[in-house]
Amino acid sequence: MPQSRQLAVVMFTDIMGYTALMHKDETLALTKLNRFKHQLKVRVSEFRGKIIQYYGDGCLVIFTNSADAVNCARLLQEDFRVEPIVPVRVGIHLGDILISDGNIFGDCVNITSRIESIGVPGSVLVSESIKNQLQNKQGFKLVSLGNFEFKNVTEPMEIFALTNSGFPVPHHEDGNGKFKEQKVIKTIAVLPFVNMSNDSEQEYFGDGIAEEIINSLAHLQDLKVAGRTSSFQFKGKTADLREVGEKLKVRNVLEGSVRKQGNRLRITVQLINVEDGYHLWSERYDREIDDLFAIQDDIALSITEKLKLTLLQKDRDLITKTYTENREAYELYLKARFYIARRGTSIVTSMEYFQRAIDLDPKFALAYAAYADANLLVATYGLAHPKPVMMRAKQLADKAIQLDPSLSEPYCSLGYYYACYEWNWPEAKKNFLRSIELNPDFAEAHYRYSWNYLACVEGKFDEAEKHGAAAIKLEPLSSICYANYSLSLSTGRKFNEAIAACKTGIELDANSFLCHLNLGSVYTAMGRYEEAISSFESAMRLSNKHHFTVNALIMTYCMTGYVDKARELMNELKEKSLTQYIGNTFTAFSAAYLDGLDEAFNYLEKAYTDHDPIILMLKYQPLVPPILKEDPRFQQFLDKVGFP
Repeated sequence: MPQSRQLAVVMFTDIMGYTALMHKDETLALTKLNRFKHQLKVRVSEFRGKIIQYYGDGCLVIFTNSADAVNCARLLQEDFRVEPIVPVRVGIHLGDILISDGNIFGDCVNITSRIESIGVPGSVLVSESIKNQLQNKQGFKLVSLGNFEFKNVTEPMEIFALTNSGFPVPHHEDGNGKFKEQKVIKTIAVLPFVNMSNDSEQEYFGDGIAEEIINSLAHLQDLKVAGRTSSFQFKGKTADLREVGEKLKVRNVLEGSVRKQGNRLRITVQLINVEDGYHLWSERYDREIDDLFAIQDDIALSITEKLKLTLLQKDRDLITKTYTENREAYELYLKARFYIARRGTSIVTSMEYFQRAIDLDPKFALAYAAYADANLLVATYGLAHPKPVMMRAKQLADKAIQLDPSLSEPYCSLGYYYACYEWNWPEAKKNFLRSIELNPDFAEAHYRYSWNYLACVEGKFDEAEKHGAAAIKLEPLSSICYANYSLSLSTGRKFNEAIAACKTGIELDANSFLCHLNLGSVYTAMGRYEEAISSFESAMRLSNKHHFTVNALIMTYCMTGYVDKARELMNELKEKSLTQYIGNTFTAFSAAYLDGLDEAFNYLEKAYTDHDPIILMLKYQPLVPPILKEDPRFQQFLDKVGFP
C-alpha cells in the first residue's frame, strides 16, 4: 500500500497499573479493560477521530483538530471517574505523521508517547503546539508543568495539563525549578531457548534464535536488554525468574523452547513479568524452517507491543532487518556463533562454519564481522601464528563495514587489530571509539578499549577502569568481562581490586581460564607465590597446559627457587614449539630468568617479527621481569614498537 504524510493530532492513552491489577483480580482487570475500549470507541467516534491501534491496555488515536482531541480526552476522563474507576492517563501532541499500511509513524508519535508517560491517573497532558491551537477556544483550562527534557528530543518541551474541575496535575519538579521526564525504563532478558529436539547437535539452534532476538531488541533506545553472555549464564539451570530479574536487573524475561525436525519448526515463547510471575504474552509457532526469519521478527515486535514501546519507522526497520536471505548460510552462522562462545579450541571450529556461511552468501555482513573476531581470538590466545590470522581479521572486518557500516562489531575488531598488530595507535583509538559510538551497549568494545588501548598503550588507568566497569554493568554475569577488568586494574597496580574481580569471575564460571590465569599473575606481582602457583595450576588443568600459563608458572617457580621445575617446563615448551605455534613474548620473560638476557631479547625480536599481540603488554604489565626492564635494550625495543 502507498505511504502518505499528513499533519495530525495524536493521542496516546493507557490504563496505569493494569498488569498488577490483572495478577491481583483478573475479572476486575478485564472489566476495566472492556470499559476502557468501549468508551474509547464511543467518544473517539463522537469527535471524528480514528483508533489506529490498541497496545494491550493502551491505545493510539488520531484526530484532525486539537479541540476535538482534547474534548474527547476530557469526556473520557470524566467517564472513567464513575465506578468501576479506570485509572487512565492521556497525552496529546500535534505534528507530522507517516501513514503506511494502516499504521502511523514519526517523531510526533514518539513525542506523544513520552508526554503520556509523565501523566498520572485522570490527567490529560498536551504539548505547546496543542495549547496554541486552543488559545481562542472556550472550555479549556491549562497550566504549564514547565519544560521537560525528553530522550531523543533535541530541545526541551513545555508541557501543559488540563485543569478543568476534577483533573489532577502531575508534579515532576527536580528541586532546582526544572521539570524532568519521569519514566520507568523497560528492561528484558532473553534466555537461551531450550532444545526440545531429540538431536543434541541442534542445541546451537535455540541459542542462536535467542541471541538474534537479543540483537534485534538491543537497537531500541527505550529498552534495556540484558547482554547475551549474562543471560546465557542461566542456560541449563532451573532458576527462579525473580532471581533472574534481580541478577540481571530486569523486570521482564523471555523464555522459550525450539524443536527442529527436518524442515519443521515448533517454537514456543513466553514473556513474563518477573515481579509477579504474570505471563504478559505467549505464543506457539508451528512453521516450516524457511519461516524462521519471520518468526524472529514477530517475536521481537510482539515484545515491543506488550511492553508498550513506541517504535519509529527506523526502529521497526532495525528489528526486522535481515542480514541474509540464505537460510542454510544463516544456520551455519548460528552454529559458528555457538562454537565461538565456547572459547578455547572451539574458536577454530567456528571459523570453518563462518567460512562456509560466507561462501553461501558473500554479502552476509554479520558473518564477516563475527569471523573477524574469531581470527582475532585465535591470534590472542596463540592458537596459530598471528600474522596470517590478523591480516585475515582486518580483511574480514573491512568487508563487513563495506557491506554494512552501521555494525559496531567490525570497528571493535579493527581497533584491536591496529593496537595489537600494526601498533597504529591513532587508528586503534578511532575504531574503538567508533564502535562504542555506534553501540554504547556493546560490552566487548568497552573492555577491549579499556585493556587493549587505554591501559596498555596510553597508561590511562582511571579511564580504563571506567570502561571496564561499564562492560561489567552491561554484562554483570560475564566472567570474560571480569577477567579483562582485572587486567586493567592490575596494570594500574590496583592489585586488591584485581583479585576481587578475578574471584567474582571464578564464582560466575569456575572454569574461567582467564580469571585463574590473571589471579595467579596478580598474586605473583604481590609476592604471594604459593597462591599464585595454586591459581596457575588450576589454569594449567583447564587449558591443557596453555603456553601462557606454562610461562607464568616458569617465572613464579624461578622467583621461589624451584629452578629445576621451571627448567623442566621450559624444555617441554621448547619441544612443543617444534610442532605448534608458541608466542614468543611470554617465552622471553621465562628466558630472562633461565637462559640469560641475550636469549630473552632473541625471543623478543621473534615476537616483533611475528607481531605477537602480547607485545602490547610490555610497557605497563607488572609481570615483565625487572632484569629485563633494567636492560637498555628494553627501552630501545619499546621505542621500536612505537609506544607513545
